Amino acid sequence: MKIAIFVSLLTASVVTVQAQEWYSREPILNKKFGTEAIGAVRAETSGGNLTVEGTDGEPHVEVYVWPSNRRDRNLSREEIQRKLDEEYDLTVSVSDRVLTAIAKPKEKFLNWNRSLSISFRIYTPHSVSTDLRTSGGNISLSGLTGAKQEFRTSGGNLNVARISGNIVGRTSGGNISISDANPNSKEEIDLSTSGGNISADHCKGAAIRLSTSGGNLSMRYLEGTVTAGTSGGTVDGETINGDLSAHTSGGNVHMSDLSGSLQASTSGGNIDVTMTGVGKFVKIHNSGGNIALQMPGGQGMDLSIHGDRISTTTLTNFKGDIGKKHIEGTLNGGGIPVDIDGSSGGIQLTLK
Repeated sequence: MKIAIFVSLLTASVVTVQAQEWYSREPILNKKFGTEAIGAVRAETSGGNLTVEGTDGEPHVEVYVWPSNRRDRNLSREEIQRKLDEEYDLTVSVSDRVLTAIAKPKEKFLNWNRSLSISFRIYTPHSVSTDLRTSGGNISLSGLTGAKQEFRTSGGNLNVARISGNIVGRTSGGNISISDANPNSKEEIDLSTSGGNISADHCKGAAIRLSTSGGNLSMRYLEGTVTAGTSGGTVDGETINGDLSAHTSGGNVHMSDLSGSLQASTSGGNIDVTMTGVGKFVKIHNSGGNIALQMPGGQGMDLSIHGDRISTTTLTNFKGDIGKKHIEGTLNGGGIPVDIDGSSGGIQLTLK
């Protein structure tokens, strides 16, 4: 796991350096589209970055090219242009309201040690949908309001801000950051990475799915039905309004200012949750650590709590059985099921 995380971080750092380099260069092509009607963007490149930014100005595409191998970094602009013309098919055009920006090697078995990194920076009307693919670079989107935003990279980061639509993003080795997405909350957000961290801030969605195999999850000011999972990291959340399912196989779970139904679990860390409003149910499971849960009092609940040791505030209007390792019964006449399984860990329940 440590080796995998190191490789992921190394890949991300290389991609970041490349991103800084390509923004500092002059584009090898800047193609403008005047008053062309554009409703969608399709972009694909094998080794570079993709950026799509909504603008009120004239739509255009900037193409940045540099050698992948540092030994070739001293190539002149003319030599890079000649290599691009001879070895790649480059398409930058608009047809049937679709803006297309694609760079592909002409030869299937290109010598990657002597290849080019080709990146696109695309400025479009705000109301476009996107379909973006790159095998080795970062993808960034901002200021878009189309019906669907779909993007994928094999090794880079995903950075998304101020967009709406059904959002689907995938990366095999990078981090994901999304903020200020879907202000009307009707669409869905589905983001996953195999090795990086995920940060989601000020987002709404009919369904929000966040998944990473090896990183941490950080969520702030989310609204909707949220599913968040990681195999090896921590899960942190603040001010989440809606049903939440949060799971990690090896880290801690820390949540504050939750309002809605909750299902949370970890196999090896601690769980610390503060709820300001309770939905249809609360279900928490921990195989090895402690659980601390704070909920508003005065509500009807069906309590089923089991752990190695249990401490709680005074349970007024409770009917049932209370022991050192269990609580079974109804509170305030019963109602919302609260199921807490602490296994061999301790449980602290606070009602305020």
